[in-house]
Amino acid sequence: MSPARVPATDRPVARVLPLLGLPHLDRPFDYLIDAEQDEYAASGVRVRIRFSGRLVDAVILERTERSSHDGNLKYLERVISPDVVYPESTARLIDALAARYGGTRSDIIRAAVPSRHAKAEESATDTPWEKLGPVTEPDLSGWSAYQFGESFVDAVVGGASARAAWQIAPGDNWAQALAGLAVKVVKDGGGALLVVPDQRDVDALEFALRELVSAKQVTTLTSGLGPQARYRRFLSILHGQGRLVVGTRSAAFAPVADLRLAVILHDGDDNLVDPRAPYIHAREVLTTRSALEGCSLILAGHTRTAESQLLVESGWAHDLVAPRETLRTRMPMIRAAADSEFELVRDPRAGSARLPMVAFEALRRALDRDEPALIQVPRKGYVPTLACGNCRAPARCRQCNGPVGLPSHGAHQGGVPTCRWCGRPDAHYRCGECGSVKLRAVVLGTERTAEELGRAFSQTRVISSGGNRIVADVENSAALVVATPGAEPRVLGGAYGAALLLDTWALLGRQDLRATEEALDKWASVATLVSPHSKGGEVVVVADPGLPVVQSLIRWDMVGAAALELAQRREVGFPPAVHMAAIDGANSSLDMFLSLVELPDNAEVLGPVDLPPGVSLPGEYDERRFGPAQRILLRTPPGPRSGLGSALRAAAIARAGHKDNLPLRIQVDPIQIG
Repeated sequence: MSPARVPATDRPVARVLPLLGLPHLDRPFDYLIDAEQDEYAASGVRVRIRFSGRLVDAVILERTERSSHDGNLKYLERVISPDVVYPESTARLIDALAARYGGTRSDIIRAAVPSRHAKAEESATDTPWEKLGPVTEPDLSGWSAYQFGESFVDAVVGGASARAAWQIAPGDNWAQALAGLAVKVVKDGGGALLVVPDQRDVDALEFALRELVSAKQVTTLTSGLGPQARYRRFLSILHGQGRLVVGTRSAAFAPVADLRLAVILHDGDDNLVDPRAPYIHAREVLTTRSALEGCSLILAGHTRTAESQLLVESGWAHDLVAPRETLRTRMPMIRAAADSEFELVRDPRAGSARLPMVAFEALRRALDRDEPALIQVPRKGYVPTLACGNCRAPARCRQCNGPVGLPSHGAHQGGVPTCRWCGRPDAHYRCGECGSVKLRAVVLGTERTAEELGRAFSQTRVISSGGNRIVADVENSAALVVATPGAEPRVLGGAYGAALLLDTWALLGRQDLRATEEALDKWASVATLVSPHSKGGEVVVVADPGLPVVQSLIRWDMVGAAALELAQRREVGFPPAVHMAAIDGANSSLDMFLSLVELPDNAEVLGPVDLPPGVSLPGEYDERRFGPAQRILLRTPPGPRSGLGSALRAAAIARAGHKDNLPLRIQVDPIQIG
């Protein structure tokens, strides 16, 4: 018979949060701490508790003298580890994000705190950062090329809370600039956290950092790490050894001590959105941390998202852009060639390679200089959508400006074009741009591009990069490189002599809120790989020169493009000018949810409509029994970021009490609305 357990003498009650992932159980529960657990049962440690007859993980939120519970309390089963994996700063961050996204704290904790690995705890993770290797004094002079760049760097290094949207100038090595500033911050005793979309960017940053510090002084956190390595590196950050952290999406939660600088690169990239509930964006994690912890923040990119522009226009962040003279010196010559079928038919080169003459000649000049040329083609597999058959403008609803498509479960409507947001059919559609009544399906097919170019330039090597075969870099010699967005190889020791942006209508014609924004970002990423115009660098975008987004690229006016995008979204009521939530589920679940939610004033309900093509509910769902899954959109005016999320969270808790067990997905301000 085991001896009777004795409560701890000081603050014997532990208020714990069970990690159950259930909205109605996302609250503290009281347990007793026995005398043997007293030393290690601190706030923020991970413990095991018996909850409803089974053992589950939990974290201690606080210790108190007495409980408000009238009945008998159970004891903690055991303290899993004495490490404080849920410090107060992380707790405040997760509380704020749970309110923002209408999620449960335990779901966010699972993303923020890696699973324990006992073997990792045996490694030394408390060696001071300075003793891990030598540090080279970084050169920060490159920031002086930007307006107010020097004063911004001084503020960051001085420990002030400076926030900026940094527009990377063409030809700038963003990795070297960020590495230098981060090393300077850490060398002076602070912490730096750099979050990027993918492994290629992590590698670029790590390479730049290792020119200034040793490999042991750079802590990388990526999804490719095994459980032991990930937990060991998490502990090194927790214990203050890892102060220079680089990683992908989940690294945004890294508990860096004395965090003074946070950076997020290309915040419009959907890799930065957690695919699991509550679908948190790494940008929101870092902006929240900047507000709570007072650290400096850089939102870096060749272009700018509407969300970043909103932060600038509100005064929360500031512009960090290069003067026009600097841009004109560094950028390649960018021009547009009309992509209408009439123009391509008239052009003698169009029949052999789908290239207008100006594009063909740009490629030829680069190859004659023994320089590689890059051709960007859109990714395969975009969902067929509807566009104007005359001008190719995306088909939009006249009621709510949502995307118009053919309903996947709309046989009863006879295939009438229907809004995917509000569900309004439009049997007499007319284009808002040119007035045409014609509609066409936009379907992308680019697999023949490399073969066509090979016929047009029969003596030149053609390299393809994309899909499962991504080429990291190419030699600085004559070659044609055909790549999909994000898979463009770097040129070793040089740059591309020319670049061609093909099938631009397929990017711009996507039925997506961010189609124009993403297209400009993909084009700008290519243009920065091309030599400046003083060295013959050329970029040809095969698109209508009159399009505002094309003019923004030609002038390299990324701030103006973001301001225009934000203004247009304000006009039609799109995020981030408003808060919007997408709720997916069975019709019965949506009806119940709407009856339970107490929306903020002036909230608007759109739908229900079919789920966007390719989207399905999480978990198991019997469509034959419960009917096709549907989506409703909730739109509220701008206001406190937690207003809509808190209302959705309260409704999710109330729904659990009604025993509705069908899958229901809640996404607040999703990156893709439909």
